[in-house]
Amino acid sequence: MTLSRAHRRFLVLDQGVAPTIFNFVLNGTIAWLTFRSVRAVPLWGQSSIAADTLVTAFVLPVLTSFIVGALVERQVGRGHVPRLAASQVSSSPWVRWSRWQRGAALGIAAVVLAASPVVLFFTLAGPTELERWSFIWFKAAFAAGLGALVTPVIGWWALADASRADAA
Repeated sequence: MTLSRAHRRFLVLDQGVAPTIFNFVLNGTIAWLTFRSVRAVPLWGQSSIAADTLVTAFVLPVLTSFIVGALVERQVGRGHVPRLAASQVSSSPWVRWSRWQRGAALGIAAVVLAASPVVLFFTLAGPTELERWSFIWFKAAFAAGLGALVTPVIGWWALADASRADAA
């Protein structure tokens, strides 16, 4: 399948680079607001590296699915992003999934494939806590990396949805 220049730009810049930067800044800010009054963040506990990493891995894809879905639908509707050709819009079952289902599926995958290995690494080889600023940088980087992986997929799904809706 060949993508147009506009679609490549959409997937690489709009759904790759921009969300990576956005997630880095947003999650760094959230970490600072949440943990600014502590000296260090423990590995385990309610407010901890493990809990925050696992929650971020699930919540980020879910929220991204809703936000990107709405933004892409509007961009396609206004003609800022061209819709996909009918041959590029898959008839796979996931195309019919709701934004919630897609976000939750990616969230579960992110918990299992991204967050759990990170938490396991910290548990086996890492420190029992991170100094506040080390944690803030970690959370920002983790969210940016996760966003870089899931947002282009979510963007593609949203583009396929918007293209189907326009074609109908």
